[in-house]
Formats: sequence, C-alpha cells, structure tokens
Amino acid sequence: MFDKIKNLSKDTLIYGTNTIIGRFLGFFLVPFYTNKFLPEEYGIITIIYSYIAILNVFFSIGLESGYMKFASTREVGTEKQNFSTPYIIVLFNSFLLSCLIFFFSSELTSVFQIDSSYGYLIKYSAVILFFDTIVLIPFALLRLNNKAKSFAGIKITNIVLNVLLNIILISFFNFGIEAVFISNLIASIVTFILLLPLLKKNFSFSINKDLLKELLKFSLPWIPAGIAANLVQIIDRPILKYLTDDKIVGIYTANYKLGIFMMLVVSMFEFAWRPFFLNNAKEPDAKKIFSKVLTIFVLFCSVVFLIISFFIEDIVKINLPFNYNLIGKAYWEGLEIVPVILFAYILYGIYINFMAGIYIEKKTKYLPLITGAGAVANIISNFILIPEYSYMGAAISTLISYAVMMTGIFLVSQKYYKINYEYKKVGLIFLSLLTVSGLYFYLENNFQIYWLYKFGFLFLFIIIILVFKVVNLKSLKILTKN
Repeated sequence: MFDKIKNLSKDTLIYGTNTIIGRFLGFFLVPFYTNKFLPEEYGIITIIYSYIAILNVFFSIGLESGYMKFASTREVGTEKQNFSTPYIIVLFNSFLLSCLIFFFSSELTSVFQIDSSYGYLIKYSAVILFFDTIVLIPFALLRLNNKAKSFAGIKITNIVLNVLLNIILISFFNFGIEAVFISNLIASIVTFILLLPLLKKNFSFSINKDLLKELLKFSLPWIPAGIAANLVQIIDRPILKYLTDDKIVGIYTANYKLGIFMMLVVSMFEFAWRPFFLNNAKEPDAKKIFSKVLTIFVLFCSVVFLIISFFIEDIVKINLPFNYNLIGKAYWEGLEIVPVILFAYILYGIYINFMAGIYIEKKTKYLPLITGAGAVANIISNFILIPEYSYMGAAISTLISYAVMMTGIFLVSQKYYKINYEYKKVGLIFLSLLTVSGLYFYLENNFQIYWLYKFGFLFLFIIIILVFKVVNLKSLKILTKN
C-alpha cells in the first residue's frame, strides 16, 4: 500500500515542480500588475478573466474528463478513436463559440460588466479561449501516459513566455491592460504549436459513434457542474463589482491570489490524483489506499495553512527588486482574507479526494447537483455578507460554498463507493489546526507576535499531532525514503 502512495507522492512531486514553477512565474505578475496598475484597472482584468473561466466550461463541455475516463479503460474504440472523437467535438464547438464571441464582442461588453471602450479585450478573450481549449485533450493524454516532464516543459514555456511578454509590453512599450490579453494570446498559440506533433501522431479523422454516446453521457453533466464550480471560484468578483466598485474587486482579487500557496498544493495533488485512482481502482486494497491518502493530504495542507497564515504579512512586506512588494501597498488592507481562502482551498482539496468514487462508479450525473448547491450557497452568502463585511464577506462565502460541495460529494461517493476513511485521525488534525490557529489569531489581535513565537505555534501543532499518534513515524520514513 505504501509503495503505491509513495508513487503517488512522486507523481505529485513531478507535477508539483511544474506547478510550483509555473504558478510562481504566473504569480510574479500579481506584484507586477498591482505595482503597475491601479486597483480599478486590475479590477477590470479580473472581471474579464472571471467570465473567461465560466466560458471555459462551455468550450470544453467536459470532454477532457470524459477522455481521461474512457482512454484509461479503453472500454470502447481504439486508442486513436478515444483521442480523436472527443478532440473533433471540442475543436468544432470551441471554433463556433469563439466566432460568436468575437463578432458580437461589442454587444457583450455589458454582459462582461465593462465599459464599451474595452470591447476589443473581449475579441482577444475569444481567441484565447479557442486556443486554450483545443490543447486540453493533448495535455490530458500526456498526464494519462505519465509524460509529466513533457507536460511540465510545455506548461512552463507557456507561462515564461506570458510573463516576459507582459514585462516587455508594459514596461518597455507602455501598453495598458491590453498587454495582459495580448501576452496570453501569443503564449496560448505557441503552446498549441508545441503540441502539434503529439496531435498529429494521435489524431485521425474519424468519430466512433458508440464511444461518442458514452463520452457525452459521462461528460455532459460536467457542463452544469463545471459552470457551478467556476461560479464558486469567480462569481464573488462580479457580485463585488455590483455591490461595491472596481477598487474593492482589485484589492480582493490580489489578496485572494495569495491563496496560491495552498492552491499549489491542491493543484499538484489533483494532477497526480486523477490518473492515480483511475489506474488503481481495481487493486484489492484500493479503498484502504485512498483512505490513507486523505489523511496524509489533510495533514500536509494543515502545516502549509499554519505556515502561510502566520507569516503572510511578513512575506508580503518584503522589499523586492524595483521597490516592489509581493502585492502593492494599496492592496495590503485585504490581507485578513488570506487565512479564510487558504482554509477554503483545503476543503476543495478534500472535495477532490472524494471525487474518486464519482469517477470510478460513473456517477457524474450527481456533480451538477453537488456543485450547483455550492454555487447557490456562494451567491446567497455573497449577497448577505458583502454589504456588511465587504471582501471578507466574499472570502467567507467561498469557504461556505466549498464546505457545501465537500459535504455533498462525500455523501454521494460514500453511497456508491464506500471508503472507511480514518475519521478519528482527520478529526484530530482539524481540531489541532483550529485550536492552534484560533489561539494564534486571538493573541495576534491583542499583542505583537514576533517570528520566534510564530515558529513556536507551528511546533505546538506538530507536538499535538505526534502526541495523539495521528502520524506513524515509521510510515513517514517509508514515504520519504528514496
């Protein structure tokens, strides 16, 4: 069992190296933008990208997930048919939608909540969406075939190019916020070009009708589910814009992005987790393995939560080159939301853990209900909390929605694919986390806490975990041994 978990750890580390490098290169743009653009301007960028995230679901129509499911089991059709059938549908669908958005960009400015003078940014967005969508299945093929290095190389190339183009266009050619979209578009086109050899090798002009039926049956529920999931992640920004202004949206988004530290952990795990549970579902001790994975995941995330929550203010205020900070000083007032966002990402990571049962038993029809409940909870709580608590209300709403989604997917997965999780250990981890962090934040609000004391609180958490034997040191040695 531990050998398989160790393999998952290695895959997570490989994808994680790519994810960490990529995300941090991308995150470099946050201090760059927040030191170059006013909060109002940054707010416009985040609003448009919020809608791009929603539109992504309509472009991919869930076929990336469907491809991974059926290509991993090869239940219907040949290897090339499993690749080509979903790819042809995605290609046609994304081209059609991109054309509609491009040619009706002027009419869509009000939908995107931007001034009509920014209609040209929607044109850029339409083309970005097209190229970002038609590389999804080739990237999924790389993941499924454990081509982590190729996956990482292309992803990092995309991000490095994007970052460099932003710097060049904004710093040397004095472009405005349009530079963000131009850079993204060029990077997306280059990514497609790099994947062309893989596409040529695996593509054929044929559609397997039986496979298509199975794919659509499995994947179409991802459309409403994906819309709802994206609403959970980004609907707070349009609602903030509606209830407040671009400045509040900019401050909130900049501090929300500091959740990157937890998002990195969740993202690198997710990349490795999906192919792992699909490939190990038929193992006799699969459920026992999945149970242990959850415990290790929650413990690791808890340590990350405490480190970032304790030191985020110190990290943000470090002076960077060019007299920059991690985020501009005008955005510091929103730092209080960071621990809330970090904890929300932990719940999202647990949601991803629970997703194994939905995939294995092909119960994706429940995903729209689960994510829909999360989206509804998010929207309602945003309208209730934002007028009273501003961006903190939006952060709490995100936490609430992920809690709803986590609960929903747990109930459905346990019904069809029951796993006896280590409830006592997971409960002790959360109890220890809440106790230590609660004590820290209480004291922080009343006293000045120095670095040494922050390390003391982190050490206290580790001591509690060891005293209650949540972690078996022998098992940890096995997992960390080369």
